[in-house]
Amino acid sequence: MGKRGGKRFQRGRGGGRGGQRPERADYQEVPKHNELYEKYYNDLEIVPPEERSDFWAALKRELPNSFRFTGSKGHAIPVQQRLKEHYIPEITSIHHEGRAVDPPAPLPWYPDELGWQMTTPKAVVRRFGPFSSFQKFLVSETSVGNISRQEAVSMIPPLLMDVRPGMTVLDLCAAPGSKSAQLIEMVHGGEEARTRKILREIKKEEGRAISPDGKEIILEIKAEEQSGDWSDDGRTTGLLIANDVDYKRAHMLIHQMKRLNSPNLIVTNHDATIYPSIKLPSDPTPDGVTPKGKYLKFDRILADVPCSGDGTCRKNVNVWRDWNPGNAIGLFPTQVRILFRAIQMLKAGGRVVYSTCSMNPIENEAVVAAAIARCGGLDKVELVDCSSSLPELRRRPGLTSWKVMDKRGKMWTSWQEVEDAKSANSDEGASKLAEGMFPRSDEATVAQKLPLERCMRVYGHQQDTGSFFITVLQKKTELRTRPHDEPARIEGQTPKLESKSSIMAVVEEIETKPNGSNAIEHIDALDNIVPPHFSDGDDDNPSATARQNKENAPSYAISRQKRELDDIADAEMATKRPRFREEDDGPAPRGAEDRQVHYPPPPGAELDLTRHISRPEASPKSSEPIPSPLASQTKRRNNQQFEEPFKYLQPNHAELDTIFAFYHIHPRFPRDRFMVRNASGNPAKTIYYTSELGRTILTENEGKGMKFVHCGVKMFVKQAVQKEGTCEWRIQTDGLPILEAWVGDERVVRLRSRKILKYLLVEMFPKVGGTGWQELGEIGERVRDMEMGCCVLRVESSEGEDGFSERMVLPLWRSLNSLNLMLPKEDRKAMLLRLYNEDIPLMDHSKDRHRVQETSALKDKEITLTIGDDEVPANDGGDPSLNGDEAEADETGVDLEEQAAEELDVALGIKDQEDMDIETGLDMVKGPADV
Repeated sequence: MGKRGGKRFQRGRGGGRGGQRPERADYQEVPKHNELYEKYYNDLEIVPPEERSDFWAALKRELPNSFRFTGSKGHAIPVQQRLKEHYIPEITSIHHEGRAVDPPAPLPWYPDELGWQMTTPKAVVRRFGPFSSFQKFLVSETSVGNISRQEAVSMIPPLLMDVRPGMTVLDLCAAPGSKSAQLIEMVHGGEEARTRKILREIKKEEGRAISPDGKEIILEIKAEEQSGDWSDDGRTTGLLIANDVDYKRAHMLIHQMKRLNSPNLIVTNHDATIYPSIKLPSDPTPDGVTPKGKYLKFDRILADVPCSGDGTCRKNVNVWRDWNPGNAIGLFPTQVRILFRAIQMLKAGGRVVYSTCSMNPIENEAVVAAAIARCGGLDKVELVDCSSSLPELRRRPGLTSWKVMDKRGKMWTSWQEVEDAKSANSDEGASKLAEGMFPRSDEATVAQKLPLERCMRVYGHQQDTGSFFITVLQKKTELRTRPHDEPARIEGQTPKLESKSSIMAVVEEIETKPNGSNAIEHIDALDNIVPPHFSDGDDDNPSATARQNKENAPSYAISRQKRELDDIADAEMATKRPRFREEDDGPAPRGAEDRQVHYPPPPGAELDLTRHISRPEASPKSSEPIPSPLASQTKRRNNQQFEEPFKYLQPNHAELDTIFAFYHIHPRFPRDRFMVRNASGNPAKTIYYTSELGRTILTENEGKGMKFVHCGVKMFVKQAVQKEGTCEWRIQTDGLPILEAWVGDERVVRLRSRKILKYLLVEMFPKVGGTGWQELGEIGERVRDMEMGCCVLRVESSEGEDGFSERMVLPLWRSLNSLNLMLPKEDRKAMLLRLYNEDIPLMDHSKDRHRVQETSALKDKEITLTIGDDEVPANDGGDPSLNGDEAEADETGVDLEEQAAEELDVALGIKDQEDMDIETGLDMVKGPADV
């Protein structure tokens, strides 16, 4: 939901909470009274008088728990069915104080009953056994990513964005990631059904059969046939970029989003108020013609901005103690800048959803009005009427008039009143107020004509939730404003830089120079565009570029006085009408036909002015990685955290040839989207997979100031093998859903029996050698005769008591003498609970073999010491099957909290990404002989 901001909670500008988290206190013990808080909202009359008592009573009650089923619809429905068919009946049988206990119930306004809420008091939950079982179910499914604990009102903004297949989406202030998770699910909507349909057609042409689809997939295929993203063999071509200004929170966001395993996700670390433009490949031009820059524009943007958070008092009890009107006043300039930047980056016809968890009109309607005015009014941007969306959601319209309370608690009705007080030198407490915070009184202004009633306000007493503000803005036409660092046009003079920020003008000028150009020519090119600037190091007015290239937004080291002066200036700036130019959008580059250009270009770039940056052409059969202009650059600049580079492999790389041949991957699966994250560009431990647009963005913007933190899904991890000729690359659990449908039948094991799947879930490393394969039922002969290495276990849907209603796909490792599901223990336990309603301990047979091997090794050591170093030991290590037989799954035994700590080490620079890959990849798959 909207992040709490202000000086106590907000570090930097433009997304992310940062700072110190307020101390938690017991909700019942905290006094719920704040005179200014209650006076302000009573005076504003944000609810009718007859609802006021219910409004305040609801705000003083603890917030109910709510959660959401995650993933694709086909994946979420089976988990939802388990809740409905097993846990709800158990809970409804409970009676307390003479009445039945209210069970968890679906939120009436959330589509497909995927959002739920539980209003049962905690005292009742702790008292009765069925709630303990239900709680275990929630914890288990949350740990594996099937359920997300999320406040109900926080689920609303993504639902109003109308994300459709193929769209590019930006979440400007994304951490901790609950809304981003909703958005990436929407980006991938219908993908599994589309891919299955394409594959069915391919297999039919080849005369081969395909496993049956589950019920939900069949329904989705019918829906996708009407309108869907079919251009890339059913794979979604859309993209979500999730951004946060705080580097550590950006890595927390990655940890949250990794459970969804999307190759269509990029995480960035930028200030949302000056978010850089993302470069796309330029159109081909005739020789001698300078190519025109192209930049990504978005179909949808979510601006869930930092806010005072006074609508969260039902869960953040410190709001009652700490609320003061200065929080909203201080955040107003930042909120306006974020919303304006979001509108800039939209394509014409695109939508931005602006939301906060505040009830204050200064952070809500005033921000919307100021941003629209700054864009040029309703001719450029319109407020979308969402009254027919989510019809079961109770809401109030936006405010069209309001008062402003200054930091001393005095109410001001208009900006004119403030100016009159200033003229009379009686404006104590109003020094931070700005015109844009007030409703416009002049009927000729844009703000007065704005239909602010189209904004949406949700209050706690309406459906027992928190409070929230949401509005949807649609960009009608392109707009262009003069950048803050561009001087105003002086009559009779032509500015040296007409329409581009200085840095990117330098980039484009230098890149157009031939490879043979010397350093002097590059410096001359720079001076021709931007005159040299000499500074003594005390520049009090840094440009947007300088701010953007700092580690983060302004730090706490800035004095309070300077922050206050900046806030006043920014608030006044937000109310001024800017100058405009019309954009001229040319044809989009190939492969990005609907990715439009927007102004201004990226505000930051890292350049080496002594050489021309170019991308060499790949040789036809080269196995070398695609070169990078920053391949040798490992030094951190401006104290920024170092991120390993993203290096794409050539499609005909030798390792990819080996992988595609071993798994018999269909030739229509793309080979040009695999990458590694190390400076050498060699696939040493892990190979990632990204979408086509993700690859284009990463390669085109390398070295141009963009701070990419994450992109791609782990597809292959290198595995120690026991037999020469076995493929060392196993399919990672993260990438399996993407790849499994394209794997050839030679590496597929099909299973229909519930009994055998349960056996594989409980038994870790069951024996295949000797007569062990006979315990594996219908798959025994298949796995006995299968070549060593990784394979795909397809659990097919089938009728009957021993069958499954929905298909599942799991990774399986066939080692020399055993078999193992490559699943974390948490996933195993969650599946046992969901599919079999059993919470039973897992049996790890490798531990028994560990003990045998250790005993044997100790005996060897004793014998060796007896016979002397020059003698041959009497025992060579015991049973040969114990020497590296079991290749333990990468996630088996992985503690999730430990993994989160590992990722935080990466965020803090203690470890680099490749170290992380090693520890979570190879080191987690050691067999007994490797320990």
